[in-house]
Amino acid sequence: MTDVVVYSRPGCHLCEQALEQIVALHEQGYRFELHEVDIESHELLLRRHLERIPVVEVDGVEVSELILDRAALTARLDTVGAWSR
Repeated sequence: MTDVVVYSRPGCHLCEQALEQIVALHEQGYRFELHEVDIESHELLLRRHLERIPVVEVDGVEVSELILDRAALTARLDTVGAWSR
């Protein structure tokens, strides 16, 4: 199963918007496991991602930061075969 990871933090409206769009892709037929990681849970994550959230990775490959790049996300999902329709 393909893993989609969203690095975020509480109260981040861009993160909330990105998550909504990613969930919508799942509902449209893409199959993946969605994981949200709170960057405040670990100092290294906080330093690495603070000014860039939301950061989105697909199977360990970063595809988007700050504003969700839906085209890059769907292209990567297509590449890894996450489309089920």
